[in-house]
Amino acid sequence: MKSEERFKRVFAWGVMALVLAELVLVLVSWLLSAAMTGGVRALLSSEGVRWLFGSFTTMMASPWLVWLLLLAVAFGSLWQSGLPQLLRRRSTPVTYRERTALTAVVLLLLLDVVVLATLTLVPHAVLLSSTGALFPSAFSRALVPIVTFALLLASFTYGLMSGSFASLTDAVWSFTVGIRKAAPLIVLYFLIKLFYESLRFVLL
Repeated sequence: MKSEERFKRVFAWGVMALVLAELVLVLVSWLLSAAMTGGVRALLSSEGVRWLFGSFTTMMASPWLVWLLLLAVAFGSLWQSGLPQLLRRRSTPVTYRERTALTAVVLLLLLDVVVLATLTLVPHAVLLSSTGALFPSAFSRALVPIVTFALLLASFTYGLMSGSFASLTDAVWSFTVGIRKAAPLIVLYFLIKLFYESLRFVLL
């Protein structure tokens, strides 16, 4: 409970620091613009207000946000499945059902690796770039979704086979757990992205 309260305080102070930094940037950009400092645009000018309102959704909708949401879904489901707890467990013996589920997960992950190898390592593979490079390519751009799919498949399989998920409903509902846990990170993302884009607008 104390650690949760400590986290809430740190999170609140982080949010307030980012809000304060944004307000300071707004004020400093206005003062420098009023002093005719070259290369500085004011966020309080008509141009700045139009930029903020007109570009807010566009500048927030970055791949970073999608990656954050995808990884939150994957790791939340993985944690709910009980697989990380099994791998860290030392005192309690592994049951037959857990061992069977773990074997199925390993086989599925090996199958994933084989499929990815055929899509990336053979000549003229479909996920390579037009020049045959792995980075950058369709594979590198889809790396986070690929990892997310592998983790979801592992958690889904292990949770159902081991009994960690009592039903298919529980397995699907586990996809939402990570989103709830990552909510503070999403809030911080919005504030950090706003400050970063505002700084770029002022200076560039």
